[in-house]
Amino acid sequence: MKKRALISVSDKTGAVDFARELCALGFEVLSTGGTAKAIAQAGIEVTEVSDITGFPECLDGRVKTLHPMIHAGILAMRSNPDHMKQIEELGVTPIDVVAINLYPFKQTILRQPPVELEVAIENIDIGGPTMIRAAAKNWQNVAVIVDPADYTKVIEEYKANGEVSKETKFRLAGKVFEHTAQYDALINNYLRAQRGDSPLGETFTMTFEKVQDMRYGENPHQAAAFYREVGHFDNTLAAATQLHGKELSYNNINDANGALDVLKEFGWDTPCAVGVKHANPCGVGIGDTIFEAYMNAYNADPVSIFGGIVALNREVDAELAQELAKIFLEIIIAPSYTEEALAVLTQKKNIRLLVLPGCANPNKDTMLDMKKVAGGLLVQALDTKLLPEEELKCVTTRQPTEEEMKQLLFAWKVVKHTKSNGICLAKGNATTGVGPGQTNRITALELAIKYAGEKAEGSVMASDAFFPFSDCVEAAQAAGITAIIQPGGSIRDEDSIKACDEAGIAMVFTGMRHFKH
Repeated sequence: MKKRALISVSDKTGAVDFARELCALGFEVLSTGGTAKAIAQAGIEVTEVSDITGFPECLDGRVKTLHPMIHAGILAMRSNPDHMKQIEELGVTPIDVVAINLYPFKQTILRQPPVELEVAIENIDIGGPTMIRAAAKNWQNVAVIVDPADYTKVIEEYKANGEVSKETKFRLAGKVFEHTAQYDALINNYLRAQRGDSPLGETFTMTFEKVQDMRYGENPHQAAAFYREVGHFDNTLAAATQLHGKELSYNNINDANGALDVLKEFGWDTPCAVGVKHANPCGVGIGDTIFEAYMNAYNADPVSIFGGIVALNREVDAELAQELAKIFLEIIIAPSYTEEALAVLTQKKNIRLLVLPGCANPNKDTMLDMKKVAGGLLVQALDTKLLPEEELKCVTTRQPTEEEMKQLLFAWKVVKHTKSNGICLAKGNATTGVGPGQTNRITALELAIKYAGEKAEGSVMASDAFFPFSDCVEAAQAAGITAIIQPGGSIRDEDSIKACDEAGIAMVFTGMRHFKH
């Protein structure tokens, strides 16, 4: 019996050549619509599906392959005598190869400006998923192809062995269910967003696309890969272009993401430089120029920034490049680089240079934060909020000065992205000491003061959560800290307020906690 192949693809890459090779191998090629037209125009014999089903395409092409003459040919098990007898009685010919890729739903919903809902709906494929799932279910008898990259493998095996191996068919079937799972997840998440539903439904399904394999994870014995979330996220590492240096590691990407999160708090209004080490800010500075901002960040902690990551919200020029090149940095992220800057920085073999034009654009409120735990997944909205200055409340007798308030707001933006318990000291548009990730708040403060040294004198302090005791105020007074910003909300708030008043320290409550675990 002559073998049959069904080819009906949205992405026609390689489809005509695939049809030509199959015909040369003695296959009858079935097809539909634009694919059939493309094959015929290439001078290749092709049979329209409607000629097999005896039923014309209808409803603007919504119905063309949903017919027993097609699906029985795909699903018939060759090893089952009853199946083969039934399709013979029905006049159905088995289909041995199914090559289908689906309507471009993802590409449609990612268009800018956004398409109308009706346009998106019309790009939801019905017949395609039905056929490839049927073929994948019957994988022992049918070679099903959803990725044009697999055409060559199928042809090679037919030429070498007269059939496709079971191992290859099984692998191809797996790609089908991976493909349709992503396709349906995209549709579901798009429709939820269109309805304004919470993304935190009774079930949670997201889809990601691999950007690259990692050499290893946090440690050399752990396998790892980096995946891109589907959507318009031009301010994320998934959208960055690497200009120089060896490939990014798992830790590089995690730490660089922390640097970008801090940078986004400052946006584009003021030149800003962020230094990060082990996902925690170690030096953050702003200034009238990006050079001044970087020097503020560097001088905040010249020890910790060594081997760290620097993110900048202005173009890197030659002057700044010369300064950046003085120390070892793992990564520099910037919206652009001058040719002169690249000439300087590319002399350093081990530095990675990333260009990300949208690096300081704020994260969208619709983005989610996810943490995998054993046996489950924690999902929450991103912490994108900071209260406006007019909603902050001074709770002490002394009000902060204008300059203190400016530095308090600066420190508050930084401590928001410091691992809890987190403390940030700041002065002169730069951090002076950061105390991250401690098991109690007083130790975090003591660490920040230690980093600051003499610079603690005259600094202000930000805390990511409330003070459970007055000990932090007392330590701040001893270090010469003049003003504090913290959420408040402790049952012992009055103790801290009293201690501030006695020390002449101004304290502002935000009413908003920023834990980061």
